[in-house]
Amino acid sequence: MLDVVVLISGSGSNLRALLDATRDPAYPVRIVGVGSDTDAPGLRHAQEAGVPVFVVRPRDFDRREAWGEALAAAIRAHGVSGGPGPVDRTGLVVSAGLMRILPAGFVAAFSPHLINTHPALLPSFPGARAVRDALAAGARETGVSVHVIDEGVDTGPVLRRARVEIRPGESEPELHERIKQLERPLLVDTVRRIAEGELVLDATGPSVS
Repeated sequence: MLDVVVLISGSGSNLRALLDATRDPAYPVRIVGVGSDTDAPGLRHAQEAGVPVFVVRPRDFDRREAWGEALAAAIRAHGVSGGPGPVDRTGLVVSAGLMRILPAGFVAAFSPHLINTHPALLPSFPGARAVRDALAAGARETGVSVHVIDEGVDTGPVLRRARVEIRPGESEPELHERIKQLERPLLVDTVRRIAEGELVLDATGPSVS
C-alpha cells in the first residue's frame, strides 16, 4: 500500500478522483493527508472521507524557502518522508492543482517522489496558462501530462500523456473541461502504476508517452 499526500489550491476535482479510487480495496493507495496553501474548497472532499487536512500559507512566512520547509514538515508529519529510497518506503506527494511553484529545497527533499498534472502535452505549453497558450498558438491538439516535479516550471520527466484534439472555435473553458475529463483517470491510473512498481520514478530518466 502506497502512502500519498495530495496538495491542492482549488476545488480538488483530481483529489476527489483519487479519493473515489481508494474506496476500491484493490486500489493500492492510501491517502494519508491533504494539504493546501489556502483554505481551498477542495479540502472538504478529504474531510468528508475522514482524511486529515492541513494548510500552510505562504503569507505566514517571510521567505519561500521557509514556507517550503514548513510544508515539508507537515507532509512528513502525515507519514510521507521524501528523500532517497523506493517509493513504497518514502511515500508519494501528488500536486493535484497546487497553484504554487514549489521552492527548490522542497523539491530536492521529495523529488522524484513528487508528481504533478499539467493541462498540455509537455514540453509544449508549460506554465499557468497552458490551455490559453495552446489556443493562441493555433495548435490542433493538446492534452494532459503527468510529470515528475523538478526545480523548473513543468520541466521534469513526463510519466504519462493523454491527447485531446482541439475543436474549431472551442473556448478556453470548454477545452479545459475536456482536458479535465482525461486528467482525472490518467492521474488515478498513474498513481496506481507507481504503487504497483510499473512506473519507477527517476528525476533524470526518459519521458514515457
